[in-house]
Amino acid sequence: MKEVISTTNAPGAIGPYSQGIKHGSLLFVSGQTPIDPKTGKLVEGDVTIQAKQCIENIKAILEAAGSSLENVLKSTVFIKDMNSFGKVNEVYGSYFTKNQPARSCVEVARLPMDVLVEIEVIAYI
Repeated sequence: MKEVISTTNAPGAIGPYSQGIKHGSLLFVSGQTPIDPKTGKLVEGDVTIQAKQCIENIKAILEAAGSSLENVLKSTVFIKDMNSFGKVNEVYGSYFTKNQPARSCVEVARLPMDVLVEIEVIAYI
C-alpha cells in the first residue's frame, strides 16, 4: 500500500504527481526544482544557489515522512550544463558528508521553468 507524502515546507506539486510516495520502508521523492516553498517562486541565482534549494526541498519532504538525508539510498541529479557539475557536486557534498548515496548525474536539454538543476531521491524510513 502506498502513502502520499506532502508538506508545505516544500513546493507543492504543479502537476498530477506527489511530492513523495512511501511504500513500506521506502520513500520515493519526486524531482525537486529550486522553488522557494514560502514564496512559490524560483530562487534567483546561479546553479549553486539552485542546487541548495533543491536539496532543502528534498530534506523537507524526507522529514515529513520521518526520514532524513542520511537515509537517502539513491539520487539522480539533472543539470542543464555538465560544465556546472563541479559546482553542483560541491553543494551536494556539503549535504551528503558520509555514507553518500548512490548517484547518477545527467545533462538534459531542458528542465521545467528553465531551471539549472533538478534532483530526485529514493530513501528509507
